[in-house]
Amino acid sequence: MKKIFFALILFTFSNVFYCQKNSALADSIRIKYHIPELAYAVVSSDTVLEIESLGNQRINTDFKAKIDDRFRLGSITKTITSYLATVLVKEGKIKWDTKFFDLYPELKAKSNPETYDFTLQDFITFRAKLSIWSYGNETPTQKEIKGNNQQQRYEFIAWFLHQNQNVKKQDVYWSNPSYVAAGLMLEKATGKTYETLVKELGKSLNIDFDFGQPNLKDINQPWGHDEDLKPEAPALNYKLNWLSSAGNVNLSLPDYCKFTQMQLQGLLGKSELLSAEEFNKMHYGLPEFSFGWESEIKENNKLRYSFHNGNPGTFLTKVYICPAINKAFILFANVQSEEADKGLMLLLEKLQNKYGG
Repeated sequence: MKKIFFALILFTFSNVFYCQKNSALADSIRIKYHIPELAYAVVSSDTVLEIESLGNQRINTDFKAKIDDRFRLGSITKTITSYLATVLVKEGKIKWDTKFFDLYPELKAKSNPETYDFTLQDFITFRAKLSIWSYGNETPTQKEIKGNNQQQRYEFIAWFLHQNQNVKKQDVYWSNPSYVAAGLMLEKATGKTYETLVKELGKSLNIDFDFGQPNLKDINQPWGHDEDLKPEAPALNYKLNWLSSAGNVNLSLPDYCKFTQMQLQGLLGKSELLSAEEFNKMHYGLPEFSFGWESEIKENNKLRYSFHNGNPGTFLTKVYICPAINKAFILFANVQSEEADKGLMLLLEKLQNKYGG
């Protein structure tokens, strides 16, 4: 009995030391790559193996990082939208082959004929032949897009589908408006706003989803920083509202751990809502980009990962999932720069190596 107790103490101490060692490594990377706040986690399907938040919420201040700090997800929002779509298809609320103009016939006449046959699956898997558009585009202007949040997204997609989609044929079309269109389809199919659908999902998973800049509602939340490390003051970004279902969700690292663990559980056949086959279709069903998830096979060990990255202007986010080792790696930073991205990728590589991935 004493031997078992001693072994348990030794195992616990080793794990604590192991996590502390990784924390020191992460903080050294944070400092070297000029990241004000860096948060990261390693999880299995049922355990948070390591979670840390390091640095400061805002550069040149004493506002220390907290574990429940909120980060803007950027394009990782698409993993949430794709999951919502998968559940609604499962419930029979909508079909993957439902066409956009089946739900919004009033927009068809003024839209580009090349867009007439696009389906929910085309949008969610980036197979709709649409041009790239993001928050940096100058048109349309705020004066052209009016109404409440939902009406603005409707007006935006009406404007966008009217444009000439001058795009060369390719395997994947990385177009944010695809997810705007998908979000509108989910709204029409349910009679609920995208925000309501996300909040309801959050309630079922005990996750506190929100939207926009974290410091807009609470100035004591992390501030994003641009490549020059200039803090982003609280403000309502109307263009990111247009892209809500593509990239405007914010939440804490512990909460995104819950969402990621749910995905990992599903891939391992432990979900009561969707089958392992449905989760595998979501993550790996198509080459390069499937239903909200990119995928790759690492050359050094042939392990397959599904992943997504977010870069909404002043934050960086990354999530990498490997069911073969029952691990997922999540990294958040409150700055967007090439230097910070290199730092996060270095930390990801170090953590993968230490956890067998």
